[in-house]
Amino acid sequence: MFGDLFGKLQEAQQKMSDSKERLKHVTVEGEAGNGAVKVIVTGSREVQSLELDPSLLQAGRKEELEDLLITALNRALKNAENAWEAEMKNVAGGMLGGMGLPGM
Repeated sequence: MFGDLFGKLQEAQQKMSDSKERLKHVTVEGEAGNGAVKVIVTGSREVQSLELDPSLLQAGRKEELEDLLITALNRALKNAENAWEAEMKNVAGGMLGGMGLPGM
């Protein structure tokens, strides 16, 4: 019994590791200001790119640019979090379904 459980735990650990690796290659976007600022991050929450509309680089628009950057980054990170949660639910569902635990 414990050998089977140990094997399932090792399998679950491998699935988690595989999921984390997959998330490194998933990209999501966040934008603000009707696309004036775009941020691309991976599912593992690493910023990959940042695009700015050149008009935001003009003198006197510093505060607006900062606000748009924060908004776009937060949106991208939230999208990455959603991708991570979906991946983890998929892994957890596969693990629990395969363990045959009563009441789960």
